[in-house]
Amino acid sequence: MPAETLVPAAPAPTPAPTPAGVRPCPDGVRAGNENLVRVTESAGKKIKSLIAREAKGDWLRIAISGGGCNGLSYKLKFALEPKRGDIVVPTGGVEVLVDPKTALYLKGTVLDYSHQMVGGGFKFANPNAKASCSCGESFSI
Repeated sequence: MPAETLVPAAPAPTPAPTPAGVRPCPDGVRAGNENLVRVTESAGKKIKSLIAREAKGDWLRIAISGGGCNGLSYKLKFALEPKRGDIVVPTGGVEVLVDPKTALYLKGTVLDYSHQMVGGGFKFANPNAKASCSCGESFSI
């Protein structure tokens, strides 16, 4: 009988590398990038300090809901973990969670933070907004 020749199996595909300090996405969660939302360095530092102080989760969730003086308003809160369907965006040294509905309104938005006494705080620069209120917390499309 002829000797069997063994063909080596093809190597398993290597998963894409995860950037340093960024957790891999859990099942049902998509990886996003700064084309969706970008957190500036100043905002990232403030968010990190708030995450440490509040101890309510390591993720920042940005959501948009109906309300405010212009019809839609931004909501920021900390989350313990992503929800199924979320998009995770590593930006500004933090990980931002965005649900698919919010992503439609948020694309291209920059979240900044100012330490100024008057007019300071978190500020959204949303290229999709047709109008926004003077406080910067609500907008319309």
